[in-house]
Amino acid sequence: MEKLTVVGSGVMGRGIAYAAAIGDFQVVLNDINQENLDKAKFQIEKEMAKSVERGYLKSEQAATALENLEFTTDLESAASDSDIVIEAVFELMELKIEIFKKLDKICPQHTILATNTSTMSPTEIAAQTSRPEKCLAMHFFNPVHKMKLIEMIRGLETSDETVAKAKEFGKKLGKETVEVNEFPGFVTSRMNCLIGNEAMNLLMEGVASPEDIDKAMKLGLNHPMGPLELADLVGLDTRLRNMEYLYKTLGEKYRPCPLLIKYVKAGKLGRKTGSGFYNYK
Repeated sequence: MEKLTVVGSGVMGRGIAYAAAIGDFQVVLNDINQENLDKAKFQIEKEMAKSVERGYLKSEQAATALENLEFTTDLESAASDSDIVIEAVFELMELKIEIFKKLDKICPQHTILATNTSTMSPTEIAAQTSRPEKCLAMHFFNPVHKMKLIEMIRGLETSDETVAKAKEFGKKLGKETVEVNEFPGFVTSRMNCLIGNEAMNLLMEGVASPEDIDKAMKLGLNHPMGPLELADLVGLDTRLRNMEYLYKTLGEKYRPCPLLIKYVKAGKLGRKTGSGFYNYK
């Protein structure tokens, strides 16, 4: 496995591309929007420079990694000779299925197709292709270059060979992996969404301020980041989509907090808009 294509150049997509380029893969980052690709290229180069400055990367490593990267809006040229393709678009099932159908026609028969979903069914997505045994979910965490885990989620027909190759890919990226049998929310998202939603309920009920809720979780339960800080980082619109999916599939305990719904309606989506549970402007 030498060539990777990443579809979607948002925070997760560019993070996966960054990590894979450092891991010595040939990487093509694809997006339908050239402006998004330009922004991703700028952010990747900025992060590389920061890593060199802080001593995490040697300048030669960064230079090689940048040479390993290609950016294109043409999905066919991006994926026609890839060994593995990771889709990293919005958490919308219809969009993911549409992309997988296109990839199934474009990619060689040996290509593994992975979705970077945090909640959705790889079985449902894989069923729309002619290669369900070569499909799975690979759930990366933000920021990708710092977070050590990838959840490997089997669909109903995912083969042992595909899981083994995906784990080897993760190892080359310097990541640890856990193997998960498909169920809505997998392991981390089910737990994390519950904690975050309850933190939002605490805030809505006036139990404590955002700062004190997060401080209590960090110092009292040893969480590296508070649940409201984390929701702002992930994006409140993304968190709401995840909660709505879990509420639909797993029931009442995942009902989204009304405060989360209100913030999303107001356009307060977290770090990316400059305002969420905290003000970043």
